[in-house]
Amino acid sequence: MRGAAARPAPTALPSEAPVTDTLRTRLAHTDGIDVLVWVDATEITQIISTYAQAAAKAALPGADGQDAERDAAAFLDWLAVTDRSWLVVLDDLTDLEHAAPWWPRPPAGTNGRVLATTRRRDALVTGNGRTRVDIGTYTTDEALAYLRERLGEAGAGHLLDDRADDLAEALGGLPLALAHAAAYMINEDTDCTTYLRLFTDRASRLDTLLPPGADTDGYGRQVTTTLLLALDAAQQREPVGLAVPAIRLAAHLDPAGHPQQLWATDTDTHYLTTHRTPTPGTRPDPEPVTPDQARATLRLLHHYALITHTTHDTHRAVRLHALTARAARETTPPAQLPATVRAAADALAATWPEHEHTARDLTTVLRANTDTLTTHADDLLWHPGSHSVLFTAGNSLLRAGLPHAAVTYWQHFAANAERLLGEDHPDTLTTRANPATSHRQAGRTGETIDLLRCVVEDRDRVLGPSHPDTMMSRVGLARVLTERGRGLLPGDTAGAWRDAAEVVQAVGPYLSGDQAVYGPVLARAYGLAAAVLDADGQPEAAADFRSRALQVVSTPAPFSPGDDAADRSRP
Repeated sequence: MRGAAARPAPTALPSEAPVTDTLRTRLAHTDGIDVLVWVDATEITQIISTYAQAAAKAALPGADGQDAERDAAAFLDWLAVTDRSWLVVLDDLTDLEHAAPWWPRPPAGTNGRVLATTRRRDALVTGNGRTRVDIGTYTTDEALAYLRERLGEAGAGHLLDDRADDLAEALGGLPLALAHAAAYMINEDTDCTTYLRLFTDRASRLDTLLPPGADTDGYGRQVTTTLLLALDAAQQREPVGLAVPAIRLAAHLDPAGHPQQLWATDTDTHYLTTHRTPTPGTRPDPEPVTPDQARATLRLLHHYALITHTTHDTHRAVRLHALTARAARETTPPAQLPATVRAAADALAATWPEHEHTARDLTTVLRANTDTLTTHADDLLWHPGSHSVLFTAGNSLLRAGLPHAAVTYWQHFAANAERLLGEDHPDTLTTRANPATSHRQAGRTGETIDLLRCVVEDRDRVLGPSHPDTMMSRVGLARVLTERGRGLLPGDTAGAWRDAAEVVQAVGPYLSGDQAVYGPVLARAYGLAAAVLDADGQPEAAADFRSRALQVVSTPAPFSPGDDAADRSRP
């Protein structure tokens, strides 16, 4: 006996390998099962309808086709007393609470079995004689084996090239995605390399590259629909109306995980409050969402397998499959994207530790999440100006001792700033200055000096000589020149003298305006000049420069700015 609403195995996480109708039937009867009923259990009405059709097909007493619930109950009564072997598969069961009356009762013997596939991971899944078996995604080897078999059966084995493993990784080992991708490749005669390029193109959408028309393995749904199938159900559960905005925000962060503490920030709770989806019976002006409610929302999404929430993983407590994240992003209304992206960025900035050296692992995770957010945010983090978390992430690379990575980061940042904000925008000027420290840490003194010279010139032209950013850049240039001059002393006193002279020219004229700022660096330049004169055998002239050094540092409490600009590390 087959249910009229028979469907393939579920494919959302956790997932199973593709199973066709023919294979189901063969497997069931190979195991000695007389009656197999396969139910699409995403809605309770579908369970009732399939049971009723099964009762009518078996011509059970009392099943007259007039009352679906009565016919379904008759079918359950028959299962409880029949001596025939049977298997009822409740495929993609979502509403466990209301499915209880329609769960087949244990038969008198051992001839009946119920297999339910579900996303749910809460306590209702177990108990009452039920055993939970977690089914994950394909491993890379399993995914490659599937692609090899699927393409080979279609005479398209030539499409399996040396990027097949990369494609399997990009699809996250998800059987649903692999099945649709393989069908697309066969239909379009597209090899793994070409398909991977199309798939990673951010302009492409899942429903284009994994279309329902390529559903040759019988999954029955669009990929996006399947990945977010449980979201509507989760949206109705307490805390009501928060599942959708929460997963949309999480979808813009690193799939490998982000800290749970992001959801306790004022930024995230405000975002959830203002984007809570109205549902029947909810207040038009709901109370502000609390951190406890935000955590409850994470648990809710975890129960429906839309995310994985593991509190023991301190820094990557919240994870979600990359394809689920992509589906959530692609179904977010464009009008809500700016607020979602800003909320994610604000939460990252608020979570960033004040003292990174005491929280290196957390900082690494936050940088990874900032990179992911930047990738998905397009230009939304650049208006009206660049978001502070972008500066924080770049400066964090320096504090982590990664100057080469920082150089690359700031070069890319500067290009975006000039393109989006204009070459004279203060953020653009700051961004041009920040790579100076990166070059300096990487030992590129000459590049550092050239860059700082340009920054001083730009800021003096755009911001004026008295602007704090201009002052800091000028001081940074003076410091680097003095350091290089010290290094040149043993073998190039002429070069050391030129550097000392340039420092005097760079900061000397501004000493009267702010002696606390310029005095210390000017004193170092005079000290360098004195050392050059000593090396040149001119002790009296050297003594004169030492006297000048003492004079310019007579003002107490010298100011110690950074080597370049106001780095915008903090909001």
